Amino acid sequence: MSFQDQLCLAADAGSAAGEKILAAARLAGIPVKLTACNRQTPCGLPVPELQLPNGNKVRHTNAILRRVAHVTECGLLGNTFVEEGQVDSWLEWIVLEVDHQLLDGGSCDSILQTMETHLKTRTFIVGQRMTLADISMACSLRKTLEKTGVDETRKLFPNTVRWFLTCVHHMGQSASSEPVKEPSGSKTQISSKAAPKAQAASSPAPKAQAESASPSVSADAQAKEGSSKKDEKKKAKEAEKKAKEDEKKKREEEQRAAADAKHKGPDLTLTNFMEHTFGNVFIQSQCKTDRVWTDVGRLKASEKDKQVWIRARVHNSRKQGNKLCFLTLRQDVATLQAVVFGPEMAGYAGALPDESVVDIFGKVACPDALIQSCTQSDVELAVERIYCIGRSQALPLQLADASRSEADFEKDPSLVRVGQDVRLDNRVIDLRTVANQAIFRIQSGVCMLFREYLLQNAFQEIHTPKLIGGASEGGADVFRVDYFEGSAFLAQSPQLYKQMALMTDMPRVFEIGPIFRSEKSFTHRHMTEFTGLDIEMTFKDHYHEVLDVLDGLFNHIFTGLTQRFSREIEAVKTQYPLEDLKWKHPCLRLKFSEAVALLRKKGPAILEQRLKTAENDYEANIIKRHLESVKAHEEEEDISTEDEKLLGKIIHEEYGEDLYIIDKFPKDVRPFYTMPDPDDAKWTNAYDVFLRGEEITSGAQRIHDPAMLKAKAEALGIPAASIQSYIDAFKYGSYPHAGAGIGMERVVMLFLNLNNIRKSSMFPRDPKRITP
Repeated sequence: MSFQDQLCLAADAGSAAGEKILAAARLAGIPVKLTACNRQTPCGLPVPELQLPNGNKVRHTNAILRRVAHVTECGLLGNTFVEEGQVDSWLEWIVLEVDHQLLDGGSCDSILQTMETHLKTRTFIVGQRMTLADISMACSLRKTLEKTGVDETRKLFPNTVRWFLTCVHHMGQSASSEPVKEPSGSKTQISSKAAPKAQAASSPAPKAQAESASPSVSADAQAKEGSSKKDEKKKAKEAEKKAKEDEKKKREEEQRAAADAKHKGPDLTLTNFMEHTFGNVFIQSQCKTDRVWTDVGRLKASEKDKQVWIRARVHNSRKQGNKLCFLTLRQDVATLQAVVFGPEMAGYAGALPDESVVDIFGKVACPDALIQSCTQSDVELAVERIYCIGRSQALPLQLADASRSEADFEKDPSLVRVGQDVRLDNRVIDLRTVANQAIFRIQSGVCMLFREYLLQNAFQEIHTPKLIGGASEGGADVFRVDYFEGSAFLAQSPQLYKQMALMTDMPRVFEIGPIFRSEKSFTHRHMTEFTGLDIEMTFKDHYHEVLDVLDGLFNHIFTGLTQRFSREIEAVKTQYPLEDLKWKHPCLRLKFSEAVALLRKKGPAILEQRLKTAENDYEANIIKRHLESVKAHEEEEDISTEDEKLLGKIIHEEYGEDLYIIDKFPKDVRPFYTMPDPDDAKWTNAYDVFLRGEEITSGAQRIHDPAMLKAKAEALGIPAASIQSYIDAFKYGSYPHAGAGIGMERVVMLFLNLNNIRKSSMFPRDPKRITP
């Protein structure tokens, strides 16, 4: 569709929905013809309708906004894939929460508070430019803010008002700074198609024609003329200001370049670097040296006066005068202070950009007072030689900003907060923080300890295919990929192959490998790709033999992390304070019915207490709904995510444990291949393992009888032919067996009590992120 074609919009021009669409069309440069529309949703919100040139119709505000933004490359949907997802989320929240709350005449303080917090360090809601999120929210809030008065609102919500006025300016609307006693009448929007008529009316014309012109159009033309002069003056001032800023920036760059040139140092190689005490060494494997390297974290006060070579990053530097420079060196989770003396060497060291990689030769010294800013607080390095082997360019984010804890922001709210998307967009830099270095060493430890325990208990490691011919677990949550002339799928689970391995007489198997789930979920604990820690084993009499293995496995992992990774845990705590995990061996085990009974008994009191301290109506309504559902929870009804968290809190308070197992899940919430309970068919031999109130493991005894498996599948409407290869695996003599799948990133997240699984995934994948 050409954007020259005029679109026809049926909407009330005075409604927020109409204003949103007309504003978006105006910014996108799309002509829109406005007609009346009285269609409303059952709750009273208007339902605008956009008719396209080809006769198709688009209904509802958000759908029309997205369509308008897609017509031209206007950037209103955001400039990146990630920003588009954020804009979509804001649009849905505005329609579902903001517009309904304002429609009911409720207080908008909670909305304004949410905006105030979000806009504290932002110009717009998403990204660096105005998007549909800004247009939608500004139009929704406009009448409310004008009724209250912009100046009055600014006293409580200055950031929100600043943002609102910026949006109004960009949209070409006006906002009253004084409160109005009565709501103003409907404000007719003039489409961009009608603009030439308005300009013609303001030009010299016969008297009759001038008299017949619409007063509102003439006034609008005069306003545009006055606005044009103001814009020209404003542009001239901005151009003058920009010229001065550019000149200042140029001078600063020249001064910086001169300083850099002065302290740049000589360019060296491995063949001649020892002829100089400092300089830039480009390592191209020219030769080998006899240097002996020391890890920063291993330096001790007992090594005083020992000369060592260290390779590390420049975490930061501070010059004191012309002859002294202090460097903070960083190597994984350890930091060390280095002292550089002498005008030339100190000048060179002080000019090194943060994050540059350096080779330093120096003497271990013991300072008179402990160095509180470094992990190696009782030693420092007196630098004798320093060579830069990897000079850093300007950083997209500062490590100091990315390393701050919530306690730092509470002390000084003006500090720069690095958002999650910025971190993930620049993950290579973000992963250098001490906390992140520790997190991923702990992640490595989880896999090491998982493998260690299972190998000690006669398990065999296997590797199953990830390209398969059909969905691993059925359903639509699967990634389809081209496979030569046909299609293939990315494996959702290695379960089928684990079971097949047992039938080949491998009694105990495990695998560490990727899992793919095409779930459009944006929660704090879901990803589209994660690492699975899977086990499967035969048993002699009872599937609880597998639960005993799982119990011992988690005890081994958590004990090993606590004892072998204490330094890393403490490093994480500096940025993400956490309460140490509490667990026992053997851990607490509850039947599903017992867990539901405990939830119904203890849960309401906790929720009622939370209700008393709810900060706003929105939060209170969520707690009320949860309270009602907990009181009415049926014995066989599945446990929701919020129920899981509440139950975790109850068990922590009642039993003092964060690790527990829930056994005997209802049949209706488990897959067809789960073995039924032998005494009561409404239950199954299925179990989940929970950590801090969230599931980390799901498993069950599998049906190993082919006739029973076929009957269960057909009873649930699954054609036996579609899973025939799975059924056939058990036809030729099968063992009773059970297994479990563990989410590795989720174990790390909950062990360290992090608030988002993306913090425990090196390069996370979700519906909105597939890079870097």
